[in-house]
Amino acid sequence: MILADLHIHTKVSHGLATVEEMYAAACAAGLEYLGFSEHSPLPPGFSCRLYQENFERDFPAHCAEVLALKARADSPRVLLGIELDWIPSNMAYMRDLLASQPFDYVIGSLHFLGEMSIGFNANWECPPETAFERFERYYREMARMAESGLVHIASHPDFIKLRCFDLFQEWLCQPQSRVCISEAMSALRRNNVLMEVSSAGLRQAFCEPYPGPMIMDMAAREDVRIMLASDAHRPEDVAGEFDELARYARSYGYRECGIVVGGERRFLPF
Repeated sequence: MILADLHIHTKVSHGLATVEEMYAAACAAGLEYLGFSEHSPLPPGFSCRLYQENFERDFPAHCAEVLALKARADSPRVLLGIELDWIPSNMAYMRDLLASQPFDYVIGSLHFLGEMSIGFNANWECPPETAFERFERYYREMARMAESGLVHIASHPDFIKLRCFDLFQEWLCQPQSRVCISEAMSALRRNNVLMEVSSAGLRQAFCEPYPGPMIMDMAAREDVRIMLASDAHRPEDVAGEFDELARYARSYGYRECGIVVGGERRFLPF
């Protein structure tokens, strides 16, 4: 049984439930650890139209609410995390943001390449060669993120397939793809960054975890340690599909998953 879920969102950004409602779902799921990892407010020049209008203003109050729950909650134990958008043109912004709250852990995420949002369909109306160049850049940035010292966890490591699944599968058949991915996996291992294995992909049309089988195999061969998570935006998705996720991870030889408490890695059997 997976006992921790450290990647969830609330209505302060674009989730559909409150902190208390997500905590109640974790109690019902029998978790021992629940980490609130809200998206990071974006720097000037970047935006996500999915976020609430007052997200940046409300983010400190959200952190205060989670910290108050952390102080009084017994089981599951509550952690304050953040899902940091990796935007390397704004390193000072990212550092200042991470210093602004007592985060237990930082999940690094690639939702942007430059100023291009990965998650919108219109941005993938492009020739295959353009998409392939973006895939290569995505994994170069993942390696750079791992080496930055800012993150403890790399989230959904093939999130870029979200709007271009077939193109991504085609790219995975190219020899260069293995080189790019291998370099990223090596960077995760060298820098003690956990790779998230996420059930969120099972709730997409392609019904495949993040990451898919090829990358999962490469990570296991590279001895990259993992964290299992849901990326829940609704109470019913907290610890969602965890039995299937555990079977998936075990099929690649994994028997324990990592969590981060106060910046320190711990490992739980599953």
